[in-house]
Amino acid sequence: MKIAVSVESTHDLTKELLGKYDIKVIPYQINLADMSFKDGTYSTEEMFEMVDKYNELPKTTALNEVEYGEFFESLKKDYDAVVHICLSSGITSSCGNAFRAAANTKNVYAVDSFALSTGIGLQAIYARELANQGLSAAEIADKLNARREKVQTSFILERLDYMYKGGRCSSITLLGANLLKIRPRIVLKNGKMISDKKYRGNMQSVIAKYADELFAEFDSPDLSRVFITYTTATPEMVAAAKAKCESVGFKEIIETRAGGTIASHCGAHTLGILYYNDGEKIQ
Repeated sequence: MKIAVSVESTHDLTKELLGKYDIKVIPYQINLADMSFKDGTYSTEEMFEMVDKYNELPKTTALNEVEYGEFFESLKKDYDAVVHICLSSGITSSCGNAFRAAANTKNVYAVDSFALSTGIGLQAIYARELANQGLSAAEIADKLNARREKVQTSFILERLDYMYKGGRCSSITLLGANLLKIRPRIVLKNGKMISDKKYRGNMQSVIAKYADELFAEFDSPDLSRVFITYTTATPEMVAAAKAKCESVGFKEIIETRAGGTIASHCGAHTLGILYYNDGEKIQ
C-alpha cells in the first residue's frame, strides 16, 4: 500500500527533508493588513519586515473541512491512503476540520500532533519510516497517537515584542522583560503553549543553560535525531545548542529555519531544541 504523509505549513521542515521523506503540505492562508496569501509565499525575513511595516501580526485563516477534503482527494490520486498530522488542536481549530474531512474520506487518518514546528516534523518523518516498514495507515496513526506526548517541543524567545503585538503579554511585562533581558521559555504541554521558565543574559549563554535544563528535565531522548529550529540566530547561538546536542549523543542534528507564520508570532532570535523523549535515560 502506498501511503501519503501530510502536514500543514507550520511543520518548519526544509524542502530537502520534505522531498527526502515524501511529505506533502497543505498551506495556511495568511492575512496581513490588506493582503491575503499562502503560507510560504514570503521568507522569514520578509515576514519580519511586513510585521514592522504594518505594526501588526499576520492572522492565519483556519483551513476548513472542504479544503482538507479536496487536499486528501488530490493525494489519493497517487496514494492508496493518507496519514495527516495536524498542528495541535490546542492552537488551531483547523485540526477538528481535518478530522471531520478525514472521517468522510476513505482511507484517510488524521492525527493531532499536540505540537507545532518541527515537533510536527518529527512525527511526519516517523510516519514515513513506519510506512517504509510496511505498516498500514491505520497502524501508523495508532503509533503516532501513542507517541505524540513524548515529543518535546520548546523554544527560547529573545524578546517579547511580538508576544505583545499578539496580545499575549502587557506593555509593563514587555518593558520589564526587555530592560532586564528576560528570555522566556515557551513549551507545549497537553498541546497548548505556556511560558514556564525565564532566563537572563545574552542569548548564547541562555541557550546553553536552556539546553542543560531541557536535557535534565526531558532526560530520555530518542538519540536518532534532534531538531535545532530558529527564526533567526547568531552563529554563537546555534553553536551553543549544537554543542549541547552533541554532548548528549544525538546521531542526527538537523538545523531548520522557522517559517513565516511561526516566526512572525515569536520574533527574531527565537530558538528551540525539539526531539522525541522516549529513549534511554541520559547517563
